[in-house]
Amino acid sequence: MSRLAGWFRSSAKPDDASVSDAESSRDNTAKEMEDIDDAMNSAGLIMNDDIDGAWEHLQKGDSSFHQLGLAVTIFMRSVLGFEKSVMTETTTKLDECEARALNDYKKAQRHGKARAGSKLYPPGTEYELVRAETQLMGAVVGVLHESLIEAMKSFYKLRKAFLTLDAIIAAEDKALAEMANGQQPQQVAKTDDEKNETDSKTDDGSSSEPGSIDAKDSSSGLQTPASAMESSTGTTTPDNGSGDEKLPEVRPATPLQVRSKPTDSDNVVLDNPLDIFVHSGASMCFGILLLMLTLVPPAFSRILSVVGFRGDRERGVRMLWRSTKYNNLNGAIAGMVLLMYYNGLLGVVDILPHENDFDEHAEVVGPPRQKCDELLETMRTRYPDSRLWRVEEARQHSNENQLSKAIEILTTGKTPKMKQVAAANNFELSISYMFVQNWNGMRDAFLRCLEVNDWSPALYYYMAGSASLELYRDAVHSGENDEARRQKAKVEEFFKKAPTVVGKKKFMARQMPLETFIQRKIQKWEERAKAAGVSIADAIGPSPAIEMSYLWNGPKRMDSAELERALGNLKWERCTAKEEVLNGIKKEVDEMGIWALLQAAILKRLGKYDEARALLDEHLLKQDRYAFKGPTRDDYVLPAGNYELGSIAWIECCNPPKDSTTEETAAYRRAKFDECQKQLDICKVWEAYHLDARIGMRVQSGLETLAWFKKKMEYN
Repeated sequence: MSRLAGWFRSSAKPDDASVSDAESSRDNTAKEMEDIDDAMNSAGLIMNDDIDGAWEHLQKGDSSFHQLGLAVTIFMRSVLGFEKSVMTETTTKLDECEARALNDYKKAQRHGKARAGSKLYPPGTEYELVRAETQLMGAVVGVLHESLIEAMKSFYKLRKAFLTLDAIIAAEDKALAEMANGQQPQQVAKTDDEKNETDSKTDDGSSSEPGSIDAKDSSSGLQTPASAMESSTGTTTPDNGSGDEKLPEVRPATPLQVRSKPTDSDNVVLDNPLDIFVHSGASMCFGILLLMLTLVPPAFSRILSVVGFRGDRERGVRMLWRSTKYNNLNGAIAGMVLLMYYNGLLGVVDILPHENDFDEHAEVVGPPRQKCDELLETMRTRYPDSRLWRVEEARQHSNENQLSKAIEILTTGKTPKMKQVAAANNFELSISYMFVQNWNGMRDAFLRCLEVNDWSPALYYYMAGSASLELYRDAVHSGENDEARRQKAKVEEFFKKAPTVVGKKKFMARQMPLETFIQRKIQKWEERAKAAGVSIADAIGPSPAIEMSYLWNGPKRMDSAELERALGNLKWERCTAKEEVLNGIKKEVDEMGIWALLQAAILKRLGKYDEARALLDEHLLKQDRYAFKGPTRDDYVLPAGNYELGSIAWIECCNPPKDSTTEETAAYRRAKFDECQKQLDICKVWEAYHLDARIGMRVQSGLETLAWFKKKMEYN
């Protein structure tokens, strides 16, 4: 039960405080308002590329709101840079902030409405929001941490934050409705969900807070991460032999019932700093929570049972848009999340609403271009010195097939002060160079990633090696022997280095999927090179750079000239292997599958749907699934092939023949919709495979789009 439930239980007694107490209350309220304003203004410097200035200003304050600002400051450093030492420091700061907010909440509860600064929210709500924000940030850091136990604890933090935020919004909705009718806010009875949670703090300081995993949860069958780890004898994820922690068998949490209700619009006019802080913050936090849980790939759906609730993409997106209306840190974070969602996550998705079908509900599953442009302009006006918004602007141009414009933005302008922002800018530049197939630029940019960020050195070396391989092939075919020798040496150097730094970073105590992919790739090439007695540079088949481009859905961003260039880079004639070695590569089913998948993805973007289908059918669908299994074989290409078939069907659904009758068009669109649904349903239930999270994200978002379209078209 949320501690806010105390507001619902019984009416407050009449305030009989003395005049001096009343004056003291006004002073305290004024001080709280000043603290909120000062903390929010100082923290806003973070979004304007002045994180040091934010830290300096926030350290001068002593309130929970200043502590929250300091926590956000270090949190931004940790999530943008993925640095373990910063993550550890972030966890400490978040714990301190949560403890301070809890103490302030208790004080607010003791004073009651006499010292409350809001007529809209129950006493202490502002501190509840602070705690919910720290829990959400702590959950993110825990998932990014290399400890599985920390990651599991994070899912319970999400549960706690959910209960608190839901209660805040329910209280707000009820108060607004009653105030609109000229009534004073009344208390209501607790819900069953709140009764199942505990509402106190034990003498020894152990958590008995909303959603905390204590005696009451344990008695109902929910285990803490620690107890689950100790007592689990059930199924675990397969051991990869690397000594990684195993995922414990955790019983599902009791499903939570959402108390607050979604609203279609936000007509609230607020001028009270406390009310603005709570309203914008609750909308931002709950919006992020509801949205992100819908992005969990099908392969990880089991995780949601630990949290006890599921996301709501439509409501989450609308709450984030609501928060962006406010010129404060909450609004800025909401705007950043929306732009990252539209430009980043949906940037790799093919199955999105077509502009001809776009309606008010489509913005939940596809980018509303005009609104995104206006939001970006607003954020750049509010925070003119921040390069974060420049990166998002570049992503928008990239998604609109204007890669040259994206590269121009990323290579011009002021150098960011925050090294984490500089790293994000450089990584975006690196993959943009990869998409336009500027191999020198790609190599140099990824090598620069090694200097500004330690997220995945193995990936950076692999990318540099892939770019050098293309330069080697260019030199060989142009007869530049000296250049060919130099580039060949670089290929060998980078591909030799990559496996030695695999595992430097882990996700939920496991090796990152892309690094596992890289390790297996290089192992395959080394074994082939050794068997043939050649250099690794001469033992590689289809372009690794084009394959990596596909994994970031580069073909979606390429214009027609870049797509044609990519087709040229996939020609077998570019391989420098001896004829007998090349023929052997072509006989490997998964190698031909990779080639066919990459070709089909590019042909699809060129509008050559029949050619793309034929390649997928011959080299993937007709092949034995077991031919793609093995220590160094690429099993992701089969489900990716089904996804590509679904993507082709969707494009055709959105572009029916122009010379058809209305009835024929409707029948055609329904048939293509059904075909797309069929292929995505196949992908959704596919067994575990390498890169399933990356492909699964596209599948999950595609399914959300189909659900929107089905409702729009009123299909059965």
